[in-house]
Amino acid sequence: MHWRRLKAEILAHGGARPEGVPDRWRDRSTAGPGARGPGSYFFATDAGRVRVAVNPDSPLSLKVADDGTAVITGPDMQVKGWLEKVALHCPRQAYITLSEGCIFGCRYCAVPSGPGRYKTADDVETLVRTVLDRIDAISITSGVLGSVAADEARALVVVERVMQFGIPVGVSIYPTRETPRRLHDLGVAEVKFNVETATADLFAEMCPGLEYELIWEVLRESVALFGRNRVFSNVILGLGETDDEMAACIRRLTEMGVIPVIRPLTPAAGVAHLPRPGADRILHIADIQEEALAQAGLDPSQARTMCSACTGCDLVPGVDL
Repeated sequence: MHWRRLKAEILAHGGARPEGVPDRWRDRSTAGPGARGPGSYFFATDAGRVRVAVNPDSPLSLKVADDGTAVITGPDMQVKGWLEKVALHCPRQAYITLSEGCIFGCRYCAVPSGPGRYKTADDVETLVRTVLDRIDAISITSGVLGSVAADEARALVVVERVMQFGIPVGVSIYPTRETPRRLHDLGVAEVKFNVETATADLFAEMCPGLEYELIWEVLRESVALFGRNRVFSNVILGLGETDDEMAACIRRLTEMGVIPVIRPLTPAAGVAHLPRPGADRILHIADIQEEALAQAGLDPSQARTMCSACTGCDLVPGVDL
């Protein structure tokens, strides 16, 4: 079985049941697909990497030897590899969430239920220094604790501080119209502003209070500033969109010069009742994405920061073969 299919199956099952895995390998996230969950492991082979969430109900099992070599076993599957050590949130990056809460209530997101703490520039500098010898990038993301403008201002202070380390910095925050220019002026390498859903109607349902067209406007401005292969946008697969709707969203992004990050749904919060997308659908949408990226001359393998550099949570065309 090719890696592409194996990874799609692991994502579709929502991870695996760890059996005797030492806790030192486990990462626990305050944002993203695993926010507030039981944690995850990063499993790798020579072909690629996948984030394996802890899922007691999965038909897949994860077993690990003392030296970190690992095997994932399940129906018609046995894949050998190893676990990767996490720097901060993922391997080879300091991927830091500034706010552990959010005033918005996106239905698919567990972050708003968090404690509402905010990391200062001093906090972030300290964290980065603890992993500086094993990272290639710094990535900054955040919920919105106060106002969008106030949280942008706090994030800019953090970004300015971490630029001292001389490695690529990527940023993904909820933007104002001025956010791309301000981040570009600070020397940020890449940005990710998330359209989240394949259609405007789904966005209105899933993300009340947020502005769908603002995200598109900001993405367009970002490509002009940062260039092609340096601007990204998450789109969640499995919120009720059709394949045609997802394909149209992917093509709208790629035609603008934006690389879509197609994130299979993790059922949680207000969408806990929805099923995960199956492996066949994940593969089908990845094929559509791959064709759209090729037509637009875009290449996710060029990513230096954030999700497309990690590849753990998504099937990435040009990387996962």
